[in-house]
Amino acid sequence: MTNATAEIPPPPVAYREPLTIGTHQLASRFNLAPLAGYTNLPFRLSIREIGGVGLCTTDLVNARAILESLKKTLELLATDPAERPLFVQIFGSKPHEMAGAAKWLVERGLADGIDINMGCPVRKVVAVGGGSSLMCDTTGATVELVRKVVEAVPVPVTVKMRLGWDDDQLTAPHFAREFEKAGVAAVTIHGRTREQGFAGGVNHDGIRRVVEAVDKMPVFGNGDVRNVADAAKMIADTGCHGIAIGRGALSDPWIFRQLDNWVRTGDPGPRGTYAERIEFMRLHLRRLIAWRGTEDRGCVHFRKVATWYTKALRFPKKAQQRLVMLRKVTEFEEIIAPFAEGVPEGWTEWDTQQAHVPVPAGPIAHW
Repeated sequence: MTNATAEIPPPPVAYREPLTIGTHQLASRFNLAPLAGYTNLPFRLSIREIGGVGLCTTDLVNARAILESLKKTLELLATDPAERPLFVQIFGSKPHEMAGAAKWLVERGLADGIDINMGCPVRKVVAVGGGSSLMCDTTGATVELVRKVVEAVPVPVTVKMRLGWDDDQLTAPHFAREFEKAGVAAVTIHGRTREQGFAGGVNHDGIRRVVEAVDKMPVFGNGDVRNVADAAKMIADTGCHGIAIGRGALSDPWIFRQLDNWVRTGDPGPRGTYAERIEFMRLHLRRLIAWRGTEDRGCVHFRKVATWYTKALRFPKKAQQRLVMLRKVTEFEEIIAPFAEGVPEGWTEWDTQQAHVPVPAGPIAHW
């Protein structure tokens, strides 16, 4: 598809200028947003190799667990020189733990920047005072927590947050303004409230108010960007300085390359082919096995992502059921063999955009 089709608007001129977060000049203005359970080392490395991504951030990691050096937490912190610069996202509610965890990460060379989670709506994070709950306190305690982290490390500190707790508490503009004064290098705004969870549309006007609340600090828009047209609308509506993409990247890992091509040339260039998507899934599995240490553990972890792959590739239900119970690489190769040589009749790019990543559903109180 080219710009001549009129389906793709011209790219914003400002996006051709390099953007810097702290001392890190980004390769593009399109970042991989952190998603718990998904944006681990295997996926980040695979996304990097396709190209176009500006910055990657880890899954959210418990600050206290970092200080206690818990085995599972250390696995989440696995990194590779090929994916630097890398920001590590931490969550918690106690300033000394958050600052201590940030310092611990930087001293060990595990983080080129620290991202503070103020957006996670899930109950187990909110219940301990982390995530979205930090957006409820405008008395100064939340700003002081962030300030402590900024002062603890010599690397840039960023914050990812929602618009607020609910429609009556849209505190993001206030916090963005105060965070800039405290030395935060950039913020990412998910355009929903905590009360919304992942339901309803993204509020572009809310993101714009955050952009207008700051002086020079970059603001990244986040939420429901799955293609170039979505990105163009996000930029036009909000004036955001960049875009962070989470679920859209899981269903279409080529989105960063397309967005970068679009900004540079006006033409997004080719999407990932069906064969390339099969190969990406295979690579993802093999890296999960290497990361988890055994074939069995890697296959078990792959089950979590199998459903979105099978939907995007339009595998029949029988193949999907086998992949979500996967135990061996040989079994994986046997399952995908019938699909490796051709494209299912009627398959289109629309299938990949409908392969949404599962998110919590129902009343937020039950999450």
